[in-house]
Amino acid sequence: MPEEKKDTFFGSVKEFIYGMAAHDMTRYALKTRASMEHLFILITMGDLLGIPILPPYYSLRLLPYVVPQISTWKRRMLREKDLTDAMA
Repeated sequence: MPEEKKDTFFGSVKEFIYGMAAHDMTRYALKTRASMEHLFILITMGDLLGIPILPPYYSLRLLPYVVPQISTWKRRMLREKDLTDAMA
């Protein structure tokens, strides 16, 4: 077999095994990480939604780290949820 075909074949086998063995775990880990990040932002910046949890002093100290994620977080927290969201 030529070297290029061998690399393509082994690459395909590698992707197939990854898809069968680790794809679900990877998706679950990413979903868990996103949930934890949104929970952290809720705890620290909850006063933006009217949920005062931490004193504003600590929220202001963490604000520079959270600013890039605030718009997507607010959109996710204020989005209407239904039964199909729980199934995904």
